[in-house]
Amino acid sequence: MASTHTVFGLTVRSNLPIPGLSPLGSSSGAVDVEFHLGVSPNSKREIPADSEDLTYTSSYTDESGNPALRIWKTADGGFLRLAYYDGVQFWLEREGKSLWAVWPAASTLEDTASYLLGPVFGILLRLRGVTCLHASAVSIENRSVVFVGAEGSGKSTTAAAFARQGFAVISDDVAALLESPDGFSVMPAYPHLCLWPDSVGMLYGSSEALPRFSRGWEKCRLALGEQGTQFENRSLPLSAIYLLGDRRPDEAPFVEGVRPQAALLSLVADTFANKILDREMRGREFAVLGRLVTVVPIRRIHPHNDASRLEELCAVIRKDFASLHSPSSARN
Repeated sequence: MASTHTVFGLTVRSNLPIPGLSPLGSSSGAVDVEFHLGVSPNSKREIPADSEDLTYTSSYTDESGNPALRIWKTADGGFLRLAYYDGVQFWLEREGKSLWAVWPAASTLEDTASYLLGPVFGILLRLRGVTCLHASAVSIENRSVVFVGAEGSGKSTTAAAFARQGFAVISDDVAALLESPDGFSVMPAYPHLCLWPDSVGMLYGSSEALPRFSRGWEKCRLALGEQGTQFENRSLPLSAIYLLGDRRPDEAPFVEGVRPQAALLSLVADTFANKILDREMRGREFAVLGRLVTVVPIRRIHPHNDASRLEELCAVIRKDFASLHSPSSARN
């Protein structure tokens, strides 16, 4: 049942097929990450409570007041353990080369994959030293355009609106950056978008137009490659970042420039899983983002108060992006 997949530029070998991902035709190359699904790294014994330190507690809670997510670090620093409110747990080896996952009888592998292909993989990338923005990304003219924002700001909805207009989606919620001598690029993630039902209603006219990820999760899955949408499986050069600002009345939607210092502060605040970073990791990330804001245009887009005006929002972004890369812009 073992399968091999490519996610965020990494070759992943899993003991079970991962829902939502297509297996590679050949797995003869080097493997970057090993997934062990359905087992823990300590299957024969429980980890003593006093051998772990609680390092993060989510501010979001379930109906009973339990934190949506808690993260522990083993005393020796070798593992992070992520425990979700519904009993799904993950262990990540500190170097980001191995991952284990278990789930209770009331959950399924599909439920577990909804965490895995999203926040958990984002944390794994951070452990591997990859700078990740809390962002979605699409391809425009074979270049990456990234939409950055906090939870609920409309990142996935904006990407979905572009997808419905025929633009390929590169990544959802986590934009993993690759730096090279030629500049920055965004690595492709997985072929779906994760949308709340109200966003589905705005895009498709009915909140029931797309299937749920699983029976226990409210979010819906837009499979890229269906209904005229596309998934971009190439790393593409990063050519613009749009910070999703607050909603405004008319004259919105509109775009405004952001000075490099303000852009840097915004990006530092909106990197993914920054709560798990130690001082050394934060220092490296700050240096990467400092270089980023000097070579990539950073813009702030203010959507309209009427969240359904998505086509207009996309049109404003496309016009602004075209102006950034026009010959006259290059001369200026």
